[in-house]
Amino acid sequence: MTPAVQHRLDAATFTARVRGVRAEQWDGPTPVPQWRVRDIVGHLVEWLPAFLAAAADVRLEPGPSVADDPVAAWEHHAGTVQAVLDDPASATLVLSDPRFGGMGVRDAIDHLYTPDVFMHTWDLARATGQDDTLDASRCEAMLAGMTAMEEALRASGQYGTPVPVPDDAPVQDRLVGFIGRDPDWTAS
Repeated sequence: MTPAVQHRLDAATFTARVRGVRAEQWDGPTPVPQWRVRDIVGHLVEWLPAFLAAAADVRLEPGPSVADDPVAAWEHHAGTVQAVLDDPASATLVLSDPRFGGMGVRDAIDHLYTPDVFMHTWDLARATGQDDTLDASRCEAMLAGMTAMEEALRASGQYGTPVPVPDDAPVQDRLVGFIGRDPDWTAS
């Protein structure tokens, strides 16, 4: 699957969950203890533009504020990311960040950002009582890839302490546990 197609699919699922958040839920708790529901959207909307600007001089057009309108902020952001992925000119853009060894912008979005959208879909859905089912084959592939580089991932500080789950648990629960979420978490 191309980076553009994968992002389109994952962003569409996340968009459906964003649109399903009721107004009174935006400041509710999430499986990430220090975050509120709107912080999930804020995280996704904020980190990629700064990263692309610094690492590849790619500027994503700013959109509405997450504080004012998280749905509009997300929809704008997802559209701008998709436009980069769909633009034939982006095929030649390369990161200048030495940590990623000349990785192309499309590959960086595909390997660093789109999986973040996929995994945070669970957080948002679980926090707001929506369908939190993730694609099992994608969960399996991500878990295998992440397990192979667990030490580096943990050292990045971007993942919580793993939550133990049984070896025979569904792959989604194992992925969620791996990234530091309790698969049994519910909003109180």
